[in-house]
Amino acid sequence: MRYPVQLFPLGDAALVLQFGDEISEQTHRTIQAVAAFLDLHPFPGLIEYVPAFTTLTVFYNPWQIRQNGHPDPYAHVAEHLQALLPRVPPADELAPPQVVEVPVCYGGPYGPDLAEVAQHTGLSPEEIIRLHSQPDYLVYMIGFAPGFPYLGGMPAQLATPRKPQPRPLVPAGSVGIAGPQTGIYSLPTPGGWQLIGRTPLRLFTLEADSPSLLRAGQRLRFVPISAAEYEELQQHEH
Repeated sequence: MRYPVQLFPLGDAALVLQFGDEISEQTHRTIQAVAAFLDLHPFPGLIEYVPAFTTLTVFYNPWQIRQNGHPDPYAHVAEHLQALLPRVPPADELAPPQVVEVPVCYGGPYGPDLAEVAQHTGLSPEEIIRLHSQPDYLVYMIGFAPGFPYLGGMPAQLATPRKPQPRPLVPAGSVGIAGPQTGIYSLPTPGGWQLIGRTPLRLFTLEADSPSLLRAGQRLRFVPISAAEYEELQQHEH
């Protein structure tokens, strides 16, 4: 591994790998490369790992590691990971990320804050929809709620502050803007993002083999649809 990494404990059953302090695609790809290598080379006692903007948190079973003859689980896992990191292939060798198309009905009852975003940005609703659906966004991480994607790549012209008073309940599938970020509410939760549209796709299905529709490292593209198309797709999803 050609990148500086800091290791530190998180409680008594997790270790954090810190890949710098800057959110960037290069840092993200480095984290994805390490995660992919852990998939291929798991160690006894590994439970799971959780990628974030600049970190990869590795959860392990300290009891199992002690049972395997290592009295200090954290020291053992840290030593193992430090030995593993130089073997991780360069991030540039990762396969191209999958692009997931997410249909969105913008405005109206599905995007009640579209007019507010238009007023703040000085753009027309049509321009907001065009700009918002133009990029291929990078899924940096899943967090806040199960299946909620934090996306990178939103055009700077669309940046709009959160609402001063959060809504007590935001419908699942709502697409929102908060500052320079955009994301999708995966479950009905409170939230203060500016809602500009909604997707009929289910981002989190508890009973599915892979509950989260999206995962870190994917690319996402928003595809504008009509209200009639939304209703038709929603019937298939539910």
